[in-house]
Amino acid sequence: MDQISATLDAPLVTVRHVRQAYHKDANADLIVLEDVDLTLNAGEIVGLLGRSGSGKSTLLRIVSGLLKPTAGEVKWRGVPLTGPAAGVAMVFQSFALFPWLTVQENVELGLEAQGVKKAEREERTEAAIDLIGLGGYDSAYPKELSGGMRQRVGLARALVVHPDLLLMDEPFSALDVLTAETLRTDLIDLWTDKKLPVKSILMVTHNIEEAVLMCDRILVFSSNPGRVAQELKVPFPHPRNRYDPAFRQMVDDIYGIMTRRKPPAAATATPATGFATPLHPVSTNLMAGLLETLEAKPYDGRADLPALAAALQYEADELLPLGETLAMLGFALLEEGDLQITEAGRRFVDAETDERKQLFGKTLLAHVPLAAEIRKVLDERWNHRAAAVRFRDELEDHMSPEYADETLRTVIAWGRFAELYEFDEEAQQFSLEEEDEDET
Repeated sequence: MDQISATLDAPLVTVRHVRQAYHKDANADLIVLEDVDLTLNAGEIVGLLGRSGSGKSTLLRIVSGLLKPTAGEVKWRGVPLTGPAAGVAMVFQSFALFPWLTVQENVELGLEAQGVKKAEREERTEAAIDLIGLGGYDSAYPKELSGGMRQRVGLARALVVHPDLLLMDEPFSALDVLTAETLRTDLIDLWTDKKLPVKSILMVTHNIEEAVLMCDRILVFSSNPGRVAQELKVPFPHPRNRYDPAFRQMVDDIYGIMTRRKPPAAATATPATGFATPLHPVSTNLMAGLLETLEAKPYDGRADLPALAAALQYEADELLPLGETLAMLGFALLEEGDLQITEAGRRFVDAETDERKQLFGKTLLAHVPLAAEIRKVLDERWNHRAAAVRFRDELEDHMSPEYADETLRTVIAWGRFAELYEFDEEAQQFSLEEEDEDET
């Protein structure tokens, strides 16, 4: 077999043992992806499903050739990838259109960059615009289009170059529910009718139903660092019925995978510092609201996460951090796709506002080491004050600056609600309330 035939017969993409880490000055590297494998063949839609921060979008950039991995190997059609891959196009979450160009001019950009002659450029652009349902809007500007129409322009711009591989990074997440559903359905119809000028689609999503609805295979990612926790084959033919019991069961199973407890070895591992654990930016109002919902009918203290997500119109990426936070605080149990309120959670629901603050404060001191450390430092200092940078710097020794800032802001909000301490935004300083100072 000659080299050209071997290349054509090879999988479109092969990823082996890929690792992506970012060096952080003198501190330990921040590992985003660890030992990730992926094979992508022609004729399939593969979904990368996981929480925000699990490295899915990073992997997409590695597959496209825009980012070189720290370790591991990436092959495009059997040949090691050393730069941007020819035959790959991408659709982003943001529409990324040039506002001063018309629909036709935005779609033509890729062809123009390839040096395609004007006549062919216009013909292919018109075909792509018609294909994705925007015929008659050739001369419109992005500001004249709805969000769904603008995303269709982005899709047409990717398809017009006839890529072998279409990469999609959460392409429907910026759209309203109805528009996203319409665009999803139209795209799958074009794929099953073999009207899309692509050989394969690799898409990033945190929407479990979307993954089961669209994909032939799903790679479920765990976080910190990003790894493939499980690979699932979706057995349902298109068009798929989201209300089919087998479909619902698969959605439920994936929720279970994403909420499964870590193995004992991982679960007992302690961080390098007592409080270097990222906190989800979940408000106390949302926590109280979910606990109240969970305690009331029809759940009576225990809810199946897919059903709860549907009732609250939450996506997994919104509901799971909330559930995990309640579990961390001891207000709920989160296992195998179910959320169950604990006795501590019931006491919080039944309490009046002042008692809730007291209960929440005791919970923070018991379960959130960062909050306990801040209060301890304030109690020990003669002036009962401490600069935020003192805690931020230590957090940044063990996590990215973004996570450190998000974690600090979260613990500030929680501590304020519990009246454990005050925080001066302008001075960026923690302090105790006057009554607390008098007591100490």
